[in-house]
Amino acid sequence: MSELPLDEPGISAAARDAARGHVVYLTEHGERLAAIVPAESAAALEGMTPEQARELVEDLADSAAARRALDEPGDDIPADQVAAELGLS
Repeated sequence: MSELPLDEPGISAAARDAARGHVVYLTEHGERLAAIVPAESAAALEGMTPEQARELVEDLADSAAARRALDEPGDDIPADQVAAELGLS
């Protein structure tokens, strides 16, 4: 993702970035106010109900948390060991 302050030139470059699949945040005094997104993403969002949009945001947050957990250092524990420790086997 990239960010573009509102007082900076370069809107056309931001639009080209969005067309290539990037999200570009428009900021003012360091605060994100809006975003330029790929047209396909905007079209998909426009077709959603508010509940579907909330579910999508929750799914994205869950996916990000799972990716962070997978990146954490440590040894892998076999599933059968986990099941035994939980009394499931």
